[in-house]
Amino acid sequence: MSQKNLEDVLKAAGNPVQLLRNSKIGAYVYPVVPSEYTNWRDEQRAWRESAVLFDQSHHMAEFTVKGPDALKLMSYCTINSFNNFSIGKAKQMVPISYDGYVIGDGILFYEDKDEFVFVGRAPTVNWLQFHAESGKFKVDFIRDDRSPSAPRGKAVVRRHYRFQIQGPNAWQVIQKLNGGPISEIKFFNWDYINLGGKKVKALRHGMAGAPGLELWGPYAEYEQVFNTILEAGREFGIVPVGSRAYASNTLESGWIPSPLPAVYSGDSMKKYREWLPANSYEATGSLCGSFVSENINDYYTTPYDLGYGPFVKFDHDFAGREALEKIAAKPETHRKKVTFAWNGEDMSKIFASFFHPGKLSNKYFEWPIANYGSSSFDAVQKGGKTVGYSMFGGYSYNERTALSLGVVNPDVQIGEELTLVWGEENGGTHKATVERHEQTKVRVQVAAVPYGEEARKNYAAGWRTSK
Repeated sequence: MSQKNLEDVLKAAGNPVQLLRNSKIGAYVYPVVPSEYTNWRDEQRAWRESAVLFDQSHHMAEFTVKGPDALKLMSYCTINSFNNFSIGKAKQMVPISYDGYVIGDGILFYEDKDEFVFVGRAPTVNWLQFHAESGKFKVDFIRDDRSPSAPRGKAVVRRHYRFQIQGPNAWQVIQKLNGGPISEIKFFNWDYINLGGKKVKALRHGMAGAPGLELWGPYAEYEQVFNTILEAGREFGIVPVGSRAYASNTLESGWIPSPLPAVYSGDSMKKYREWLPANSYEATGSLCGSFVSENINDYYTTPYDLGYGPFVKFDHDFAGREALEKIAAKPETHRKKVTFAWNGEDMSKIFASFFHPGKLSNKYFEWPIANYGSSSFDAVQKGGKTVGYSMFGGYSYNERTALSLGVVNPDVQIGEELTLVWGEENGGTHKATVERHEQTKVRVQVAAVPYGEEARKNYAAGWRTSK
């Protein structure tokens, strides 16, 4: 009998860990946007030294909700407070399962009266749509999924373009586009600016540690707006960033993009698993890394683990509140988000292993992003005991260091040297992204989040930080 939903897929697989660790889905692709405009090293350098244009139009899903219960729906689906949330504001929204574990996150825009737009990855959009359809909420919604990884010659059309202008020269570019100074937009608020004679929505952001804006508008204007930004930014050294370098920005700024959505276990989540299609992100995604447990719950994270503790507000009813209150009552169990700086000598040995014919090499470390699954969990050890996990890794040309983001036990201190196990057990799983290889160990130093000094100093308190 054909499998209709995630619950069917899990029953057939027997164990969700084995299903995900041997997924055949292949590599995660940032679609449509060219891999490199110049080269990923110079593109990374530009967000630290001049200005960059990030094209976010294609790799995220968008979910628009309208109706008298739109605010009620969104409030129910996240740990965040909606007090003082009004038109012209945005927030990093974090939904959790009924058992208190993170499903995903993304940015929620308060667009208009009874209208919200969420932008992020599929797991959160799925959760929002499930509640919009199954809950007693008077809402309508529009779902616009990310662009296909392989368009196969077909035209790609989105509802909106979405660009970011970031870097130390970003504000000069923005003022030139606007035709003069613009009124100060507060952090994570949005307003309108002029752009090539058009009135464009702009969110105050700060991906590179300096003031920047995220711009969005009708997709039909995509090419015109893209070219207008590049022309205005030419004298300020603006560089368009390709899909290869784009995701590596988070290694310096400190956001863990794809924790495993906590949906695979628990009776309370069964109806949701029965709602999720058999071809959903959750059913086809992959789990990679050296940490192995037969219990899928060991791969779940709490908001506190991922640095979202400041977002938790028990001032409203939300899915998972009761379970999260129990977790919150035990702060001594909360892990903390950190950056791991990988030892250069040990990294050199990984690459040297590819030059010994007849021997298994170590697991390939891709530059500048080294992830090879939807969600990564590499074991980080102290004295042979696992004390944390590396969850998103790559290389920063700005820091000349391999970096990864992850979580550690509460007693692990900044500055400690730990050991990361790189590669998978028994020569590797059966994922399409895994070649036969030999595990190795890499020394890593525990560092702050964000790792980049400018980002650490200039981000608003509580946003992408662990404090």
